[in-house]
Amino acid sequence: MAVPKIVLFYVFTPLPDPEAVRLWQHSLASSLNLTGRVIVSEHGINATLGGDIFDLKQYCKATRGYAPFRGADIKWSDGLGDDFPRLSVKVRPELVTFGHPDEVMVDESGVVGGGEHLKPAAVDQLVAGRGLASDGGDVVFFDGRNAMEAEIGRFKDAVVPSTDTTRDFIEELESGKYDDLKDKAVVTYCTGGVRCEVLSVLMKNRGFNEVYQIDGGIVRYGEARGNDGLWDGSLYVFDKRMHQEFSPNAVSLGNCVGCGRPTPIYVNCDNLSCRHMYLRCEDCTAAGIQPSCGDCATADALM
Repeated sequence: MAVPKIVLFYVFTPLPDPEAVRLWQHSLASSLNLTGRVIVSEHGINATLGGDIFDLKQYCKATRGYAPFRGADIKWSDGLGDDFPRLSVKVRPELVTFGHPDEVMVDESGVVGGGEHLKPAAVDQLVAGRGLASDGGDVVFFDGRNAMEAEIGRFKDAVVPSTDTTRDFIEELESGKYDDLKDKAVVTYCTGGVRCEVLSVLMKNRGFNEVYQIDGGIVRYGEARGNDGLWDGSLYVFDKRMHQEFSPNAVSLGNCVGCGRPTPIYVNCDNLSCRHMYLRCEDCTAAGIQPSCGDCATADALM
């Protein structure tokens, strides 16, 4: 009986021939009927794949058999089956598209000059010892994801930049909005950790003096602490599930545009020319309540 699972991992390491790695990864994943996305660059690999647990175990064993990927921290979660529409394996200039590949340097140990990695327990200890900025302390959580992802879950009192895509972060960092954080302890976080590997470098290069990143991202923190720690709500994920909770009593921070109740469920805007998504609960969907997203509603009002 098939048991659907999803694996998520990345490795920053120099790859002299990314195209050769791409061909190998595509052949390996396709031979095991896996779907999802793999990005390869001269800086390493970033992958999210879904399939049967037996096939994924074979994939992970083979991938870790390649010396540069031996230490990959592979995160597992339950899938729904057919979690991704197809398999995509591509070579790109960046593992995460911030638009500044020349600022990132890697060696066999990973990203050079990035933020200090903190295990979940160390994150809690840092906050307990120095306090959150909102409470008069000097620790700030800084969301390294797109703003939409933060609507349904984020760390306590986190700063959420106004970003629609990862490329927006540089403009945000250089806007002066966050200059008051440059002398505070900034803890960056993202889904599995890969975005913060790069974001922490970009922040340090722009004068943020004390930058950390959560080792393994929100996923590892949630696995360790559930919703009993400093994380609130649901985690947005990029597969058929679209959201993940770390405990049965988790309450998403997002609100349904129809009734206002908490929900982690994103749906596509009903305006076919719009690519935005908005939050709508199952009850409002069942009742046929289909308002457009806020952007479309605003545009209609102005016409």
